[in-house]
Amino acid sequence: MRSKLVVGNWKMNGSRAANATLLSGIVEGIDGAKAACAVCVPAPYLFQCEQLLQGSPVAWGAQDVSCQAPGAFTGEVCAAMLADFGCRYVIVGHSERRAYHGESNELVARKAQAALAAGLTPIVCVGETLAEREEGATAAIVGAQLDAVLELIGKEAVAQIVVAYEPVWAIGTGKTATPEMAQEVHAGLRAQLRTCNAEAADGVKILYGGSMKPDNARELMAQPDIDGGLIGGAALKAADFLAIIRAA
Repeated sequence: MRSKLVVGNWKMNGSRAANATLLSGIVEGIDGAKAACAVCVPAPYLFQCEQLLQGSPVAWGAQDVSCQAPGAFTGEVCAAMLADFGCRYVIVGHSERRAYHGESNELVARKAQAALAAGLTPIVCVGETLAEREEGATAAIVGAQLDAVLELIGKEAVAQIVVAYEPVWAIGTGKTATPEMAQEVHAGLRAQLRTCNAEAADGVKILYGGSMKPDNARELMAQPDIDGGLIGGAALKAADFLAIIRAA
């Protein structure tokens, strides 16, 4: 049976003072939690996370990574730098990166590959817009997004990734896919992983990332192929984040 994983995505939120309060609240309340947990924070706060979370059960990571090796790429952050700050995870292909920065499936795949090469675990995000869902294209869209990554990283690396399904229409909108809707997509993603590497697929964690909150987390994570959550707004409040971790 797969263990659960709950990851907080702070997006572009935080300050040194607010972070200290949030992280101390999480660490103080995490005792006895059976699920693994992590926070993915803006790059300027990685050093603070390293200082405050070392030796705790809470891992940390980044929200994006360059696909390039160190060099003349102004404004970029490479995977080796994230590893230097003790990151375990990095989010790649979040829908906001795809929408606001024009990231293609191929670029997301290269970012995942760069993360793996540095010893990081990429959290590969896939998801469809409301228009795509209404057109019945969900399986095709998320399938193409995941396929690009699997084709580049290869069969042997399947066991080293985490996948996160986040329906774009449910991110920050208060709308949530029903547990049955989410499970259907998660099961499809699991089948796709199985096609690439049957031995590794059942061990890969597939997270749900669309407005998961304390009041719906337990029902969502009770589904057989939902292995945790990629949490946005609720990850900015220690009590809410801890409640989701306990639900897991």
